[in-house]
Amino acid sequence: MISHTQVIILRVIDYQESSKILTVLSAEHGKIALIAKGAKKPKSKLAGILEIGAVLDVVYYYKPNRGVQTLTEASVQYSTDRFRKDFEKAAILYSTLEIVSQLVHDNEVNKPVFEFSRNFIEWLGDSKETYPSVFAYVQLRLAEISGIGLISGLTEIPDQAYLNVSSGKISEQSEDELSYKLTAAQTRFLILGMSTKSKNIFKVGLENGELRQLVHHLDVYFKYHIEGYQERRSDSIFEQML
Repeated sequence: MISHTQVIILRVIDYQESSKILTVLSAEHGKIALIAKGAKKPKSKLAGILEIGAVLDVVYYYKPNRGVQTLTEASVQYSTDRFRKDFEKAAILYSTLEIVSQLVHDNEVNKPVFEFSRNFIEWLGDSKETYPSVFAYVQLRLAEISGIGLISGLTEIPDQAYLNVSSGKISEQSEDELSYKLTAAQTRFLILGMSTKSKNIFKVGLENGELRQLVHHLDVYFKYHIEGYQERRSDSIFEQML
């Protein structure tokens, strides 16, 4: 079956002398592998456009019983040029795509995750300012989209609260031993992140140490609720921002 759809490139590896194998998030077929034959050749139409984070309009031959599909055509819908020139944006992008790759199973169509990822890539690439705390916000949104969003039982933002990992509740009391005490800034960031999509959330005064700690807390939350969730390889890049 010939499929014409949109994909987000999650991973790229070289294959043999002239080809590449891509892991992509496809709007039509979910997370799949594509082989781009001859893509490494200088004269190939695919040369230079198969980059991590690129959003492409593609044509490929799809067979459900095949592990790797054959890519035949591709054109750029959104380029990664902006990320090559901005280390901080690239770090956030790579960390985000690693989470996305873990949240979607092979051949699982997940339109909410696809649409969020596509819109986020374009927003991040076009934004004039880059805030490191954007990544913690991405964690919050992807948890919500995946059906494991945090829950707040608070009527106002307290000076101190706890992230209760097992229940996902933000509360003024610790529920069990797997609860993290939050700083005032961390609490404010989480509560605002759960209730608004305003850019003002990125102006919450999170110190670098607080942000690093919050990202860790949210990773533990993902590991608790998502089977097989692994640490990100790109964390070493992201942490250079902090």
